[in-house]
Amino acid sequence: MPYVNIRITKEKNVTPEKKRQLIEGATNLLHDVLGKHPKSVHVTIDEVETDNWGVGGVSVTELLERQQSK
Repeated sequence: MPYVNIRITKEKNVTPEKKRQLIEGATNLLHDVLGKHPKSVHVTIDEVETDNWGVGGVSVTELLERQQSK
């Protein structure tokens, strides 16, 4: 029973449809590569606030603000 946990930053562009695509894609990948039955694949998506995710010592919130100001 494979379990996949996807962690992404919580942003407006992450729609329910895109989450559905992530779940379907991860399920298909395990089926195609490892031969796992799709009904046995469990996928969860954790959305992390951008203030709580850092890259290179800076929060994603700050990185996004820097991009918007350019």
